[in-house]
Amino acid sequence: MTSRIDTPAATAATGETAEVFAAIRKSIGMVPNAYAAIGALNTPALQAMLAADAALAQGALSAQDRETVKLVVSAVAGCDYCVAAHSLAGKASGIPVDAVRAIRALEPTGDARRDALVRFVRILQEHPGTLDKAELDAFRSAGFPDQAVVDVALAIAVISFTNVFNRINDTTVDFPPLK
Repeated sequence: MTSRIDTPAATAATGETAEVFAAIRKSIGMVPNAYAAIGALNTPALQAMLAADAALAQGALSAQDRETVKLVVSAVAGCDYCVAAHSLAGKASGIPVDAVRAIRALEPTGDARRDALVRFVRILQEHPGTLDKAELDAFRSAGFPDQAVVDVALAIAVISFTNVFNRINDTTVDFPPLK
C-alpha cells in the first residue's frame, strides 16, 4: 500500500527540512511516514506541530495522559495511522497494553482517572457545541487541574491536524502492530 501524495524519501531532504528530519531521527530513531510527508510538503507546518507537542510536554498532562488524548481522538476520527503510532507511543509512555487496547476501542480501562480523561475527550470529539458544565466538573473531580483543559485542547488540535492529513493521504503505516 502506498500513500496518495507522492513525497520524496526523508533521506533525500535538504536544507531546513533535512535539519528537522535529523532532529526527529535523533529523538525517536526514525522519521515516520507522516512526518516525512508533512515536512516535505510544508516544513513550517511540521515545525509548528512539533513545537506544539513540545509545549504540551511542559504542561499539566503526563506523557500517558497526552497519549491517551491522542489515541482517543485518533480512534474517534478513524485514523489508522495515528491509532498505530499512538498505540506504540502510549505503551512506551507506560500505559499497559490492555489499557491501550481499551482506549483504542473506546472502552473502559479500569483506571478511573484515565477513564475520566477518555470520556472528557470523547465527549469533546463526538458532541458539538458548548460542553455541559457537569462534564467539566467530572474532569476536575478526576484530579485534573484547569491547566489540563488547555493542554487537552492543544493535544486535540495537534492530533486533529495529523489525523486529517493522514486520512487524506492514506499514509502508509510504518509502525509495527501493538504487542
